[in-house]
Amino acid sequence: MGIHPIRIAGDPVLRQKAKKVRKVDASIQKLIDDMIDTMHAAPGVGLAAPQIGVSLRVVVIETPDDGLMALINPEVVKKSGERRVIEGCLSVPGYQAEITRSRQVTVKALNREGKEIRIKASETLLAQALEHETDHINGVLYIDYLSGADELMPVRPSIDDNVEAEVAAG
Repeated sequence: MGIHPIRIAGDPVLRQKAKKVRKVDASIQKLIDDMIDTMHAAPGVGLAAPQIGVSLRVVVIETPDDGLMALINPEVVKKSGERRVIEGCLSVPGYQAEITRSRQVTVKALNREGKEIRIKASETLLAQALEHETDHINGVLYIDYLSGADELMPVRPSIDDNVEAEVAAG
């Protein structure tokens, strides 16, 4: 298992449509494990394989309400409604923006064992993450939904970051 560097906006791999996984084998299991480790270290809610430089249709998502899931070849098969959400991305560090996402999302994919599953989510972090990560494997970043860079909002540092800065200043 290992933690990989996360690719940042501007890296060409983030703009490629990722290749379909043909066989769920040991190499895919290792990729999933590495992605989970990388997502936890970041920390993040989701991670797509292209974000660590692997152009395959594999994503991992973990939300407090839904737990950890690995999805192979995920595809949004149904979505409806619209809602405004604040979104960020490990590949666009330090920023977030308000964008429009669907209210309800249904995704079909293979699970870690290679079995086909369907996941339905409605107006939750999971629904947002499913769309966000599926966008990644299609070469789309959330910033593509913005009309300009002026819509990006810097993420405020946490209290811990402020405390560390004060300690360092001494």
